[in-house]
Amino acid sequence: MQTDSSFTFVLFGGTGDLSMRKILPALYEAHRAGMLADSGKIVGVARHEEDRAGYIDWVNGHVKPYVSKDGLDEGVWESFLARIEYVKLDLSKAEDFVLLRDAVNKLSGTRVFYLATGPSLFVPICHALASVGLNENARIVLEKPLGYDLRSSNAINDAVGEIFAEEQIYRIDHYLGKEPVQNLLALRFGNALFEPLWRREWVESIQITIAEELGVEARGDFYDNTGALRDMVQNHLLQLLSIVAMEPPHSMDSDSVRDEKLRVLRALKPIDPRDIQRVAVRGQYHAGVIRGTAVPAYATEPGVKKDSTTETFVALKVEIENWRWSGVPFFLRTGKRLADRVAEIVVNFRPVPHSALGPTALRPGANRLVIRLQPNETIRLYCLAKQPGEGMNLASVHLDLAFDQFFRENQMEAYQRLLLDVINGRLALFVRRDEQEAAWRWVEPILNDWSAANKAPKPYAAGTWGPAAASAMLAQHGTCWLEEEN
Repeated sequence: MQTDSSFTFVLFGGTGDLSMRKILPALYEAHRAGMLADSGKIVGVARHEEDRAGYIDWVNGHVKPYVSKDGLDEGVWESFLARIEYVKLDLSKAEDFVLLRDAVNKLSGTRVFYLATGPSLFVPICHALASVGLNENARIVLEKPLGYDLRSSNAINDAVGEIFAEEQIYRIDHYLGKEPVQNLLALRFGNALFEPLWRREWVESIQITIAEELGVEARGDFYDNTGALRDMVQNHLLQLLSIVAMEPPHSMDSDSVRDEKLRVLRALKPIDPRDIQRVAVRGQYHAGVIRGTAVPAYATEPGVKKDSTTETFVALKVEIENWRWSGVPFFLRTGKRLADRVAEIVVNFRPVPHSALGPTALRPGANRLVIRLQPNETIRLYCLAKQPGEGMNLASVHLDLAFDQFFRENQMEAYQRLLLDVINGRLALFVRRDEQEAAWRWVEPILNDWSAANKAPKPYAAGTWGPAAASAMLAQHGTCWLEEEN
């Protein structure tokens, strides 16, 4: 992952929450690990009336809390701060972009422009960069959400595409940078063990869950105009699904991987509007208790309309119409204010066709692969073994791949990996435009149905696992969510 090439990393929204919590801490960790070229520079860009010294003070106060205590070395931190420059910039002032151009032209190496801003600013920033020639031989990183629906997403992509070529555009989805997702590819395509079983003949169902304990925090106004389907399903969950279900790529180059993901997204069975109520559950959290602390209802959160019908929970049954996966249900789930913070992929293999060892071997879920993305990154394979003692009594056991135990060095957080990929020009873990369009095209009928119906989402108490209808949906297929088995 180390790069010897110089770079200039320009961070729009340089004083924002994402920059402080994720981007700058990730760049610091890359710096601490010796993965950044010595000549590489970081240029913070924001409206704040700061000079470089003021910006460094801001970074000291706001970034340090998000750097791991084990990784914070004052000497290394000071050398990281030496990389940082600052340019005050008002997007409405063309002359400020001239100042930015002059500052960037003094620096060497690959130019990366990271737009850690709202999507409404993507196009104006790109036009302004082009007006001063900064779009040439540069890379641009776009954060989600990229649009509100297919039409607005296409409008942004069209406008950005007039200024930057597709190979210059890095649409980031940080879940694709997580270590277990990378190891899922390694397990499937680097070993003879799993790939022969990775198909409808041997897989009974697959669950993908991204659950959060947090509510909308200070994002109430944004979230109330977005909802869980747009915020999480259209990007994170469908990207994870495409990784799980994709065919083996010809190689791990960017287009080979993304071509296979695209084939999955295009093979998603369209949801008939008459079936939406049966295969899609939407919920909204009410007041409840999480870890012993009372939390308010979504409708009383700051910035949220009191009569809001925005969903904070979504569960879907998804099917893929191809030879590998025909008939296998994929259950997707995401929500806020749930019982735990967890992101995981659960592959339930079919039970043996006949058991000479008793009914335990025929139990659903006896053979299962659980890929935990957060909070602890692990891959766990469940199987049956004989219990010690008299008789052939079977019990569930598991084999563990705990990354922090097997690989004690060079553990990288998702943003760190993805930022290094941008600097090094690797596109495989970034979303291509046609992937994004395919995802929006599949999601839109659900959005349109919910909008037209204007019905209130199903309520669920904060601190639970969502509406009961989400469990009932799986029960129709003779299965349940993983936590309901414990």
